Amino acid sequence: QVQLVESGGDLVQPGGSLRLSCAASAISFSINVMGWYRQAPGKQREMVARISTSGGLNYVSSVKGRFTISRDNAKNTVYLQMNSLKPEDTAVYYCNAGGDLWRPGSYWGQGTQVTVSS
Repeated sequence: QVQLVESGGDLVQPGGSLRLSCAASAISFSINVMGWYRQAPGKQREMVARISTSGGLNYVSSVKGRFTISRDNAKNTVYLQMNSLKPEDTAVYYCNAGGDLWRPGSYWGQGTQVTVSS
């Protein structure tokens, strides 16, 4: 059973930066891809970024050039560096493990709140 624990969510002003972390426990050798999703109030959950163990990447177009996903395979940890944050980035951000670069896997974290507001 894989457990995912996110951290790093906070209140930040527009234009600011945050770094989210997701630590995975008991990661399975079969889990190749990890990623981040977000869900804003009244909206569907959407993929933000995904990364494979070999470095394959997938980003939603709205965050390209502003967000960077990375991972430390030795620590079973995935990060999301978010720069130039906008109010529309406000959402609960969820870590996900499994699946492929385009589809989520079965494992989800509890979520961490990111609020971008002045």
